[in-house]
Amino acid sequence: MYTLAGIADRAQGWGIAGETYSAAEMLARYGEETWFRLGDRDLATHITRTARLRAGRNPTDVALELQRALGVKAAILPMTHDSVRTEVRTDGPPPGWLEFQDYFVRRRQEPVVHAVRFAGIERAEVAPRVRGELGFADAIVIAPSNPIVSVGPILALRGMAELLAAAKQGGSPIVAVSPIIGGKALKGPADRMLSSLGHESSALGVARIYAEVATGFVLDAVDKALAPEIEALGLRTLVTDTIMTDDAARIRLAREVLRVAQEQR
Repeated sequence: MYTLAGIADRAQGWGIAGETYSAAEMLARYGEETWFRLGDRDLATHITRTARLRAGRNPTDVALELQRALGVKAAILPMTHDSVRTEVRTDGPPPGWLEFQDYFVRRRQEPVVHAVRFAGIERAEVAPRVRGELGFADAIVIAPSNPIVSVGPILALRGMAELLAAAKQGGSPIVAVSPIIGGKALKGPADRMLSSLGHESSALGVARIYAEVATGFVLDAVDKALAPEIEALGLRTLVTDTIMTDDAARIRLAREVLRVAQEQR
């Protein structure tokens, strides 16, 4: 939402540009934990969202209201209206299950992840508007994010597999973009997480995860030698520069992905 509103802190990779942290500093003075550091304006977003949810509003309506207030025209939809929490099992310290933000922020992704679970996923259903949007999609793109903990919970939703299968049968291409380039993730722990969970940390490893869902797969030119093996999985491939260094690169890649999707219709 912040990125599409043009206010994201791109250097930091999260939060709002030019942020201040007075609230976090005051919380620290009161002895509260502040390892999950939210800026003042970011905190305002969370306060507003929480208040509206507690007042009985559903997550989709609240999300759309916040987006409109920031001038975002595209609809960014939550996957579900139900509570789902990602947890990872590590050797610690202490060993056992950690909430994902504890692992990702407080522990700085250092512990090796041996298992991932989505608490509440067995009861969670696809949000109504997401269900409707998928049914009329010209194309579905799986972004180059962590396939285990970012895309994984979306695909694990009850009914999502059936919705995607129906969309594919109706002629909607589903194109996935690899987050792994040359065996490494450009950002985050996706490569290490893939390896520790028994997957191959490569574009091919990611393609295997999406093989039953997707119709096409986009991989970086660095990994072009993997294209034949990916195509053998039944996926149409596009080999291109997938590193998005600026808005021009993002626009170029988006257009290329949509072009290869259109070619599959």
